[in-house]
Amino acid sequence: MRNLVAAILALSGIGVVGLAGASPAMAYDYPWCVQGRGVGVPGDCSYETIEQCRASASGRGVYCNINPRVAFRRAPRGYSAPYPGAYYYR
Repeated sequence: MRNLVAAILALSGIGVVGLAGASPAMAYDYPWCVQGRGVGVPGDCSYETIEQCRASASGRGVYCNINPRVAFRRAPRGYSAPYPGAYYYR
């Protein structure tokens, strides 16, 4: 009986330590989204280049657009755009 209790405590301790060390995945907003019927809003935003987005959209009846979460993000302090209205992607 003692061995069973010790084993249960050891396993639960390992589980607690494992959960305490786990962190959520880091979210990253890529600049290009596949948008259109069947992909939701803002769409599938997992493309780093317009070429990747267009290749994925090809033949699916969907289109590529700028990720709105990236397009309207505020630029970091000290960033100067190369021209007025330029988008900040990273």
